[in-house]
Amino acid sequence: MEKIVILTGAGISAESGLGTFRDKDGLWTKYPLEDVATPEGFARNPALVQDFYNLRRVGAAAAKPNPAHIALARLQTGWPGEVVIVTQNVDGLHEAGGATGVIHMHGEIAGALCAFCGHRWRAPDEMQVAEPCPACAGPGGRPDVVWFGEIPYHMDTILRHLGEADLFAAIGTSGQVYPAAGFVQEAAARGIPRVEMNLDPSETSPVFTEHRIGPASETVPAWVAEFLNPAGG
Repeated sequence: MEKIVILTGAGISAESGLGTFRDKDGLWTKYPLEDVATPEGFARNPALVQDFYNLRRVGAAAAKPNPAHIALARLQTGWPGEVVIVTQNVDGLHEAGGATGVIHMHGEIAGALCAFCGHRWRAPDEMQVAEPCPACAGPGGRPDVVWFGEIPYHMDTILRHLGEADLFAAIGTSGQVYPAAGFVQEAAARGIPRVEMNLDPSETSPVFTEHRIGPASETVPAWVAEFLNPAGG
């Protein structure tokens, strides 16, 4: 076994204090998704969307990586083959935990994107309505995140990695959001082992060949330890 491809979702960052869509009292419950996470919502009320992502940006900047993030970075360092981390999360906790080459398929909350010219830059702490682009000066600055109805980033690269993988793992993801929810089917079609680590079984659980149920801060370090020291000595 040489290449491991790992998909992570909101569940891996929940223990760092960043809520998921399904948290009962989280930030997402206070805003309808169609108002703050769609291009149409941004067109209707850019001030609301900028305020929402300003709050998320502050929260992400204050968060610290937890043992699951750190364990995956350790796997990258200690595994003799390649470990590719693909994340649905827009925070930078994988990198803060020491991981490298992370593929952010839904963008990054710390980034800004010009809706006019496509230029990207580091977002200020508070983005404003009509945020000016430093490249074209147009008032098209928006968070560099993928909203519902938009195409995730780096799909060609992700599918290439999946096509080369010897093992696929999914951590803290509900199996409800496509195309990421279909990655396990891609792995199953190739007949490679498929590991799920979640608090609860996901909608795609039947497609996995191994399941580890529990907090990511416990299941992921234990899984990594077994990989790096299979004899347990």
